[in-house]
Amino acid sequence: MVCKIVIYEKPKLNNPILIEGLPGIGFVANITALHLITELKATKFAEIISASFQDFAVLTETGGARSPINELYYVKREDGGRDLIIWYGNTQALTTPGQYELAGKVLDLVQELGCRFVISIGGFKKEKVELTPAVYSAATDQATLKEALDLGTKIMVGHIFGIAGIIIGISRVRKIKGFALLVDTLGMYPDVVATSQALTMLNKFLNLNVDLTKVEAAADHTKKLLESFGLIRNIQEEKKKEEQALRWFI
Repeated sequence: MVCKIVIYEKPKLNNPILIEGLPGIGFVANITALHLITELKATKFAEIISASFQDFAVLTETGGARSPINELYYVKREDGGRDLIIWYGNTQALTTPGQYELAGKVLDLVQELGCRFVISIGGFKKEKVELTPAVYSAATDQATLKEALDLGTKIMVGHIFGIAGIIIGISRVRKIKGFALLVDTLGMYPDVVATSQALTMLNKFLNLNVDLTKVEAAADHTKKLLESFGLIRNIQEEKKKEEQALRWFI
């Protein structure tokens, strides 16, 4: 298995928190990460390629090629708060070994940078969603779970598939604390409302003041990117087989 991280910079960070934002149900994590990167003017410091990513590249109108990739960004807080590491990408790994290798490599790097806390984001598919979607949480330990519940979340019961679940499980073994935030969503389209709810929770927990008025623009960008990789089309065509065909979705 090949999973390689190309590091452009090793920033000096203040007790950073990792925020995972890879594609999943409702693309809640993906849009959340992109919006944070844009609004907080995050700096890219690493790119990740893996043999478990899709085996093709998308050609652009100018003749270039866009490959499946993950990226890591950092944000240095000027308000004295903990710095952020944002994990963004246009894919998760497509195999179980690939998922664990990807999560392990990322945790190796962010631990070197002093990260001891992880937040994963995801969508929780529902047939019906309230105007204000509910948010569910799972955590590495009871004290951290209480922190998540204090935000107004509910306890998640069942399974969390994909990187959002794996990263929390691995973090517990590594003595890293963290929790997952899973937002109710109808599912297979970029969900602006669910993303706004996730960002509201992050604003509260991290003492941020991220503007939510441009979330729709981030969702549109995400939709176009995922369409170029055929992901949204495939999801619609394989909706009845989603857990088997795209298990890396949350």
